[in-house]
Order: sequence, then structure tokens, then C-alpha cells
Amino acid sequence: MQLFLASRASLLQRLPVYLNRASHRKEPCATFPRTYSSTPNDQKMASESAAWPLADAALEQELLDMVQQCSHYRQLKKGANEATKSLNRGVSELIVLAADTTPLAILLHLPLLCEDKNVPYVYVKSKIALGRACGVSRAVIAASITSNEGSELANSIRTLREKVERLAI
Repeated sequence: MQLFLASRASLLQRLPVYLNRASHRKEPCATFPRTYSSTPNDQKMASESAAWPLADAALEQELLDMVQQCSHYRQLKKGANEATKSLNRGVSELIVLAADTTPLAILLHLPLLCEDKNVPYVYVKSKIALGRACGVSRAVIAASITSNEGSELANSIRTLREKVERLAI
């Protein structure tokens, strides 16, 4: 019995040292390799490649200005859910999506809906910039510019829509 207690005591004395060494390991264990090898830059590049058509800098600035004007005229729906609703109701003229959305899959249903409803869509680089243009202090991943026949913005929305359609071709 004393031998058992002595061996148990020595084991308990050595155990914290072993655990301490194992928990402060700098390198990953060889038996458990890392399954995630992509860096944030790789993830960003993958999301930008899936985000097509991506607006260039000049068109992006024009889009964000139009989003801001539409926000003042109450012709803007903010967010993926409201953009989906406006597409289904048939009142959407143009959809603006954010390319840096993580995960991008949460708004990949919108391009399919846009193609079904013949509504042009375009990606801008930053969801934060889209949120600021919408007049919101948070990031916005999707915005829908809605139609209103009596609006002062109807002609400028129409010209911007044509530019986005040419970008997609």
C-alpha cells in the first residue's frame, strides 16, 4: 500500500509539470495538424473573386453618392432581408452589395433573385462605406434602391442602372 501511495504521489508531483509544458507549446502538435491554412488576406481575396461584378473606384463613388441621395428621399432599403423583400415585391431598381461580407454566403441568394427579376446588382468593396452612405452607424451588407416615378432621382437612377448593366456584360 505504501508503494502505491508513493508512486501515486510522485506521479502527482510530475503531472503539473507535464501539463504545464504541454500547455505552453509554441508549435502545433504533429499529431494534430492545422486544418485552417488560409490567412485573412486569402479569405479576402476569395470573397472578392466571388463578388462579381465589382465596381471600380469611380463607379463605386457614384453608387455610394446615389445611395446617400436615395436615403434622403426614402427610396432605399437597407440590409439583406429588406433587399430581398423589395426584390420579391418588384419595387427594386438596383441592388448594391458589399464584397467584404463575411461569410459571403449570407447574401449569395440576392444575385440569383436579381437575375430572376431582371434587376442589376453590383458589389462595392466596403460594407462600412455602404453603411455610412446609407446613413447608418453600422455596416450594411446590402442595399436596394427602390423605384418611385414622381421622384427627382428617377433619371439619375436610370443612368446609374445602365452603367451597372454595362459592367455586368
